[in-house]
Amino acid sequence: MAAIPDEAKHLFEGKELAHVATINPDGSPQVSAVWVGLDGDLITFNTAEGRVKPKNLRNNPSVAVSVAGLENPYESVIVQGKVVELTHDGADDDIDALAKRYLDADSYPFRQPGEERVIVKIEPEKVNHMNP
Repeated sequence: MAAIPDEAKHLFEGKELAHVATINPDGSPQVSAVWVGLDGDLITFNTAEGRVKPKNLRNNPSVAVSVAGLENPYESVIVQGKVVELTHDGADDDIDALAKRYLDADSYPFRQPGEERVIVKIEPEKVNHMNP
């Protein structure tokens, strides 16, 4: 397992959006902008069942994540890794905490009726932090 360098962790703790690439069943890439976080050494993001990302990740756990700095867009971290867990445990609280960080909202304002949230946990295998 590769580690996110300490000097790059702020990119996962602020309001930077991450772009997550998964692989469709036909082998083509799929990319989505997501709110991102860290759980120890794992990268996390929150999504909902029924969307493309969790379907793709259950089929193929390979993933790439890219985050660029808000203050310095030339600072970035690019991660290749594997999804090691998809869990519903704590997912509603997690999306509310992300909404607080990203939107300063007390709860996630885009929740759909009957939506089941899921936390995706990624183990980094290759990490490239650039800060020119």
